[in-house]
Amino acid sequence: MKVLKTSIEDVLIIEPQVFSDSRGFFMETYQQDRYERDGIHAVFVQDNFSCSVQGTLRGLHYQFPNAQKKLVQVLKGEVFDVAVDIRVGSPTFGKWAGVLLSEANHRQLFIPEGFAHGFAVLSSEAIFLYKCSDYYAPNSEKGIIWNDPDLDIAWPIPEPILSEKDMRYPCLKDMNLEELPPYGGFK
Repeated sequence: MKVLKTSIEDVLIIEPQVFSDSRGFFMETYQQDRYERDGIHAVFVQDNFSCSVQGTLRGLHYQFPNAQKKLVQVLKGEVFDVAVDIRVGSPTFGKWAGVLLSEANHRQLFIPEGFAHGFAVLSSEAIFLYKCSDYYAPNSEKGIIWNDPDLDIAWPIPEPILSEKDMRYPCLKDMNLEELPPYGGFK
């Protein structure tokens, strides 16, 4: 397994070892000891699975105070996946890292606590798996508008398909600071 850094510290791209032959391929998608040896410390308690059509954009979502670390990957199709640092006081506050995740490249993205997350579906369909370090807590669910001009995310889809909820999220600058996680405030 290879761990690659992104433009934001602790947001990591993971390239699992893939064993391919004429029958197809095999890969280990998660093994706690190996990930911990590579600096990824998380106990995952919930898996989420989504299926989305081309042009769908999900995000930018986060939970606070029940913040979640996430390990995400595409099982079918291709997405542009984004993590935005929303930790108040962070040197990279408001910065984002994006990566293509696909069934062909087998990459995963590790997103620490304190980040908003979203993805845009580039293929005809995408099946997406999220491992989360905390349970879904409806009262902690929050978000930032996908096209926040201050974030200036280079989404590859100019007019995405959005949920009603995702269309109503505010810009980061309009968020109450008490609804944002603190930098260095996690165990």
